[in-house]
Amino acid sequence: MLRYQLFPRSVGITEQVQHVIECFNQAYEQIKSPENKLKSDQVLDILRPHLEQIGFKVETGKAKGQKIPVPVLFGLNNTVDQSFNADGVSNDGKIVLEVEAGRATANYAFLKDIFQASMMHGVEFLILAVRNDYRGGDDFHKVYTFLETLYISSRLVLPLKGIILIGY
Repeated sequence: MLRYQLFPRSVGITEQVQHVIECFNQAYEQIKSPENKLKSDQVLDILRPHLEQIGFKVETGKAKGQKIPVPVLFGLNNTVDQSFNADGVSNDGKIVLEVEAGRATANYAFLKDIFQASMMHGVEFLILAVRNDYRGGDDFHKVYTFLETLYISSRLVLPLKGIILIGY
């Protein structure tokens, strides 16, 4: 089943975030793990029409012009000096979506996603989607435990209003 949790757990999910969760629900049978052994780009391809319908810009490939750069640093005359790419961004730029598959926990890609979203200008929420099952391991649970520890310990405070973890 589709699983999701907002961190910190002391706040509720916004309507805009709920729309994204519904996109995952609509595509769930096509993307669920371990039945569908899809790469993250394949999952994104299936989600794209649903996300675009709710006003998200979604990456279409890895070539220049297909990626979605989100500004991080600005330079002279307000030019963008540094940006990070996102899998998807809400039309208002406040929500960033990252979809991971096999490397979510194996290569700690989820940590990179958290760091980059935290640096992106104007981003308030990160929606991080990981497989429920990857090679017999529960990636959702692994990332959930990490995020729970991060927020409960309060030793590291992120500039995001929240991280929504979705297990597909």
